[in-house]
Amino acid sequence: MNNRAEILRNRMAAMLQGDRIIWLLIALLAIFSVLTVYSSADVLALRNDTYTESFLVRHVVLLLGALVVMYVAHMVNYMQYAKWSTVLIAIAIPMLIYTMFFGVNINGASRWIRLPFVGITFQTSDFAKLAIILYVARTVAIMQTKKLSQLELLGPVLATVVLIAPYDLSNALVLFLTCVMQMFIGKVELRNVFSLIMLGAGLFALLIIMSEIFPAIRVDTWISRLKVFFEGGSPEDTFQLLQAKMAVAKGGFFGVGPGNGVQSYFLPHAYSDYIYCIIIEEYGMFGGVLVLMLYMMLVIRTIRMVNKSPKAFGSMLAMGLTLSITIQAFAHMAVNVNLMPVTGLTLPFVSLGGTSLMFTGISLGIILSVSRHIEKTSEKEKKQEGFEEKKENVVKTEEKKIDQV
Repeated sequence: MNNRAEILRNRMAAMLQGDRIIWLLIALLAIFSVLTVYSSADVLALRNDTYTESFLVRHVVLLLGALVVMYVAHMVNYMQYAKWSTVLIAIAIPMLIYTMFFGVNINGASRWIRLPFVGITFQTSDFAKLAIILYVARTVAIMQTKKLSQLELLGPVLATVVLIAPYDLSNALVLFLTCVMQMFIGKVELRNVFSLIMLGAGLFALLIIMSEIFPAIRVDTWISRLKVFFEGGSPEDTFQLLQAKMAVAKGGFFGVGPGNGVQSYFLPHAYSDYIYCIIIEEYGMFGGVLVLMLYMMLVIRTIRMVNKSPKAFGSMLAMGLTLSITIQAFAHMAVNVNLMPVTGLTLPFVSLGGTSLMFTGISLGIILSVSRHIEKTSEKEKKQEGFEEKKENVVKTEEKKIDQV
């Protein structure tokens, strides 16, 4: 029996390479995702006159798909992503331009394009976020040994952020902050970091001015959300904020129990934008803090991994992707407990969604790919140390024999 258990452990270890703690964190987030989406999807079932189980099955299929792409991404040597980054950003920018003019309008924003033949909607900003994080990681790594122009580093970042911002400001800000932190951690010259911040602020001001000509730039929405947060508003404007507060208040310390929450019937997007409220309502502050700690642990494990990484690109890549996931997660949580204005950001790898789940899965897979490479390097070093130690012992034994003679 013990032999079987050991064989199973060895097989699992061979399949799931990389940081075991990160694998555990992903599994726990996936469990929370299935349980909470099942609880909060009742309202979707009622609207569509179908069964809640149909949305659960759809979500489980998407989640399994995300786990599959994550597994594939973690098996790829992470240095391959450096080669692909320039191609991906060259695809992402035209895709964002197309979305701006010809995207599918859902909930008042053109964030999606419809894929031909299959009829599936695809959020292009998720693809662009991944592409630009890969590109910045590669460029910052090159800048450790070679001088590059500001345009090579800042141009694609600013272009991507400006193209996302008009219809998805919150995602653009998350991406912008991630890139700034990547550059700062990568010890890029401060004038480059400062230039990015100043140019970003200037382009944001330009977007506000241009909103008078192009109504598609959602400045009115940004202003109204800020006003509601700081000054309050009509019952209609503050409805979802009040419902979110009620969900948190009902949760108490241990919650009302899985499936017993009722606020999902009142919150407009309980299964996506406000899923953290549902977690707190059903699992209490205990569940809320546990989910928060899962994302915190992801940051801690990545920092630990980065400290061991022999290459700058691996460090920048893992850190950039982790920051993107966790900044979005913390912003989502802050909105749900009324510490920030409404953003529309989902909770990564937990909220109901298609492209968001897939690209978060790819990001986690790439983080694990870096971890897998570091593990292999450490094992080689240990074997080398063992060989050297054994060699040294043999030499000492031979010297003793010679002395005895």
